[in-house]
Amino acid sequence: MRRDSNTEKYKRYLLLEKGLSANTIDAYMTDLQKLLDFMQAGDLTEESVQAEDLEEFLAGLYDRDISPRSITRIVSGTRSYFRFLLLNKIRPDNPVELLEAPRIGLKLPVVLSVEEIDSLLSVIDLSTAEGVRNCAIIETLYSCGLRISELTGLRFTCLFFGEGFIRVEGKGGKQRLVPISDIAIQRIKDWMYYRNQLSIKKGSEDIVFVSSRGTAISRITVFHYIRRYAAEAGLQKTISPHVFRHSFATHLLERGANIRVIQEMLGHEKITTTEIYTHIDRHFLRQEIIEHHPRNRRKR
Repeated sequence: MRRDSNTEKYKRYLLLEKGLSANTIDAYMTDLQKLLDFMQAGDLTEESVQAEDLEEFLAGLYDRDISPRSITRIVSGTRSYFRFLLLNKIRPDNPVELLEAPRIGLKLPVVLSVEEIDSLLSVIDLSTAEGVRNCAIIETLYSCGLRISELTGLRFTCLFFGEGFIRVEGKGGKQRLVPISDIAIQRIKDWMYYRNQLSIKKGSEDIVFVSSRGTAISRITVFHYIRRYAAEAGLQKTISPHVFRHSFATHLLERGANIRVIQEMLGHEKITTTEIYTHIDRHFLRQEIIEHHPRNRRKR
């Protein structure tokens, strides 16, 4: 109810104080709805959403068939909305201040090397239930190329370890089968030992990854731990759960996987969304040639 009230006030603000046309206001509200849907899915409100949540929202936009120009417009509208909330004392701060819009043109996503992923995993304390769970989460993200919402919503009824697959429910309720590595399977089984000792809350009985309170683990919690482990491992890149999805696709392409197969594994509706990884692969190839070709190597 309150969210509807805030958006209605915002519409009046755009009309009466900003003097925008009806068509422009409709465009603002259409873009804003993407943010509101994201917050609703994560049980977030205008008052509780933080900069890290908005970074995840932005990362999710890259994974959809949305152009950089449209993403820039959405970010601009998000800034406008939170300035309005700040002006009306609905929030004491503006979490969008540090959110960077994409440059118009190709923006390559952050990708970790296999060595960087191993380094991040090596700092996790596997003597604790929390560490075993988090290791299983990261291995599953990387093994299957999942979106964070697909990871947090993963259910036991979707695990087919005997066949080496999991069933993933993606955007729009569309389902796909994704292979899962033996390592990820073993990490999930390790986590089951600790999970079985928890008191699971009603509604989360079938959820694979739960918190110590017995409820489905939140996206924010996963984001927090990944950032913490990246810092402990000394990684200089900006890490989010989505980075493992990008790394999954890039490493497959580098090793010769067909781009149509990668598209299917990622659940992309259009091949153009997946084709960004061909640019990463070409960049990787050029760096390899520069480093190893005898005409490019510096004289010692």
